[in-house]
Amino acid sequence: MKLSTCVFLAITACTFACKKDTVRLPDDSYQPVILPANFSNSTQLTNPYFTFETGKKYIYEGQTEDGLERVEVQRLADTREVLGITCVIVNDKVWLNGILVEDTDDWYAQDNDGNVWYMGEDVDNLNPDGSVRDHAGAWEAGVDGARAGLAMPANPQAGMSYRQEYYFNHAEDEAEILETGLTITTPYGNFADCLKTREWTDLEPDVNENKFYA
Repeated sequence: MKLSTCVFLAITACTFACKKDTVRLPDDSYQPVILPANFSNSTQLTNPYFTFETGKKYIYEGQTEDGLERVEVQRLADTREVLGITCVIVNDKVWLNGILVEDTDDWYAQDNDGNVWYMGEDVDNLNPDGSVRDHAGAWEAGVDGARAGLAMPANPQAGMSYRQEYYFNHAEDEAEILETGLTITTPYGNFADCLKTREWTDLEPDVNENKFYA
């Protein structure tokens, strides 16, 4: 499960009538260059739109069409090596109507230019009794054709689009930056210089989300 950033202001889910492809093929043109030499301080997440303080817990709640969703996000002290790069581990737990339904460890690394890369995730999808149902959505860059994606560009600009993850038929989230420099008012205060994105996946072609990052 892909994370929003540490100050994630809102998600608005929208549905659009989209024509579904009858045949889908892997995107062999997407070949990000991931070299350990470009990740000198990979666990130092200094990108202003993607910063997590180790041990601090971020809690988000909101109503969805399935009920009340609660998300708890916490950067762990542990790290994970992917493609020879040391990655930050961010744990992400999701409750639906008070029941824990997903427990995920996401792996991130920042390159020398300030881009934060999404390198993979361990996923436990849970049954109501707490047992593990499956690991659908799990992937690791460099394994079985999976490739890293951008969690957040170093210099986000309106009109930019990018893959956030790529594991064909399993994890294919994408994003487009719609606006920058926004001021957003929430019950928790005003946030300046925010980003607005549109995010989607070809695995669910009728669903789009708008997100705001501060």
